Amino acid sequence: MPSSATGREPSDDALRESSNNVLNRLASAGIPLSAVLQDVSDESDESDGSDESDESEDLEAELDDMPITDSCDAVRRMIRAFLDNGDMKVGEFQKAIHTNSKTYSNFMTQSGPYKGAGSSVYTLAWRFFKKRELQGIPLPKQSIKPKKGNQAAAATTPDLSAIELPGEMDDDVEIYDTCDDIRRKINAHLKKPGVTQAQFLRDIAASYRRAPRKIQSTQLSTFRSKKGALQGNNSAVFYGAYVYFEKLRIAEKKPKSQKRLEMEEIHCISGGVDTGRPQKYIVSVGT
Repeated sequence: MPSSATGREPSDDALRESSNNVLNRLASAGIPLSAVLQDVSDESDESDGSDESDESEDLEAELDDMPITDSCDAVRRMIRAFLDNGDMKVGEFQKAIHTNSKTYSNFMTQSGPYKGAGSSVYTLAWRFFKKRELQGIPLPKQSIKPKKGNQAAAATTPDLSAIELPGEMDDDVEIYDTCDDIRRKINAHLKKPGVTQAQFLRDIAASYRRAPRKIQSTQLSTFRSKKGALQGNNSAVFYGAYVYFEKLRIAEKKPKSQKRLEMEEIHCISGGVDTGRPQKYIVSVGT
């Protein structure tokens, strides 16, 4: 508290008198008190923003001098754990590190400590997490405990949230499986311990990103009851299940089958199997 010229602290009456004098002078000059208070608030805000900006610049400069000590696989695990925790969605994270979906997908679908070392996503994501660490924000941990009823399914199905296929954001992933192939995959998948039809329907519905939809059990039954390479090609189940199983293949690090490679060779010119209108015939592999 300010002291008087005599070295004594001013009394309450003296402080009130001094405050009243200041207010009277402001009133005489036509200056409203609210304007003075706003100026003080603005100066405080500007100071705070400047401090934050300086701190961010200091961190960026510090990161420039740091070697990357985490492997590509370690960075991929950080990304998946971060997204699993719900801190950001995939698209939001891509914007945060200034990358695009194609570059991000190419990095995330690789496997190996040095696979993707030349990708900008590797460097940008590492800097993103290192900066948070320097700011005192803990690194993401993959320790989300599943609910009891879903423990068996969680144990058998890997996380797919960080995998994005080319064309997925536009609901335009190219398909290189027949309808019969997808039906076989569905039948095998639903026999796995802990996997339920309700959860599978939610999983394949999540394949639609641009125009979200709900897939009913009747649609699944109708698709599964058909027979033929292209019978059911325009079903939402066909597209949704293909995207789901393709992500599953990538997550499980399984190679493409010989038939799949041949399907790509045959149908790549037309952008994959047609899903826009019902079809009856397909070019057979090996003909």
